Amino acid sequence: MSDPISLDVALQQIVAGKLSPRRLVDRCLHTIRRYEPQVRAWVLVDEPGIDRHLSNLSRGPHGALHGIPVGIKDIIDVAGLPTRAGSPLRLGDQYIARTDAPLVARLRRQGAIILGKTVTTEFAYLDPPPSKNPWDPQLQHTPGGSSSGSAVAVALGMCLGAVGTQTGGSLIRPAAYCGIAALKPTFGEIPTDGVIPSAHHLDVVGPMARRVAALIRLWRVMADRLDHQATDATLPPRLGLPLPYFFDQADPSVRRVVEATLDRLRAAGATVVPVDLPAGFAAIHDVHRRINAFEAAAYHHQAFQQHRDAYGPKLRQLLDEGLTISEADYAQARAAQDHFGRETAALLATVDALITPATHTTAPARLDTTGDSRFQAPWSCAGVPAVTFPCGLADDAMPVGLQLVGRHHADLQLLQVAHWCEQQIPFTALPPLLTETL
Repeated sequence: MSDPISLDVALQQIVAGKLSPRRLVDRCLHTIRRYEPQVRAWVLVDEPGIDRHLSNLSRGPHGALHGIPVGIKDIIDVAGLPTRAGSPLRLGDQYIARTDAPLVARLRRQGAIILGKTVTTEFAYLDPPPSKNPWDPQLQHTPGGSSSGSAVAVALGMCLGAVGTQTGGSLIRPAAYCGIAALKPTFGEIPTDGVIPSAHHLDVVGPMARRVAALIRLWRVMADRLDHQATDATLPPRLGLPLPYFFDQADPSVRRVVEATLDRLRAAGATVVPVDLPAGFAAIHDVHRRINAFEAAAYHHQAFQQHRDAYGPKLRQLLDEGLTISEADYAQARAAQDHFGRETAALLATVDALITPATHTTAPARLDTTGDSRFQAPWSCAGVPAVTFPCGLADDAMPVGLQLVGRHHADLQLLQVAHWCEQQIPFTALPPLLTETL
């Protein structure tokens, strides 16, 4: 098994005629067959559809993602494939999508090859998935969630990019746990039509890849920003370090890796300044929870009444909680969300990005959890973009993710800052599951 190829290198080789899309896809399919029985990243791999798409690709012009194999989280519609959402309630043929979600259609138009559907937790909530984290040779660490399969598939090179979603921390956390990069875009930046909702005032769709440069390519296509070139990011950047919340709650091993990373960034020219979080910052978790619970309960209300026992215990708890929240309490939470968004905008006014650990621990050594969203959910509530990429290994040999948070609708500027930061950090480690056979 060869070292996983990056999305950018693959594109360069395809354009130069050194690599065919067919050969690249076959490489990914070989990797899937080799590791899927162990890690369970995929709901299905659409080999007949892949062949059709490759045939169509050979007749069309080169797009921005020509021949790049991509996985799609299984709460997102892909024409001709079922959207199961990890639920026993969606096993019938009526759940086969008739059309692509708009973001999937955008990927196809630019030449991406949709390999299939990746595993999600049930309805993208907290009940753990069958997927396993490839950084643990014993396969006993969670990959995080809810975009579990997408993160695992990218980490192992089963695909060169993947699509996930986030309501609390479901892009950033599994990416950090699995040692890859991910972008949680600004709320509303990428259309969520054709995506099963969790909470419509929180949900976003975003890309996952091995490196930030690949996120930029995927984001441009998914957000329909191929012509969007101008940025105003200052490089080296001015980074705001929120203290004490994030570092007080981070595990000492995570904190050491992030502090060493900050030293590298300073040495490369970045300015790192302390910033004060808004008063009552910790209370935003309760606001997030109330919005999530209320809106999820509204979406699932009828099915939950009829099939309560078909829902997992953590999702059942959330829906029960949501059904007890009054309209007045929900309205109050939404008002608090809007206020927090304004406070976050003010916090970001004097820096290019905030910088924090992506998670407070590395991936827990348990399979009955998807981890904790305390470091990600506030930014989901604020609606601002956030990006993560690996910055080192902790004492337990599991990856540590760095998180950068940017201004509303400044996704490209944030990605530019993240790309600069990533280039200062020589992270080349691969999951042990993969390196065993290199």
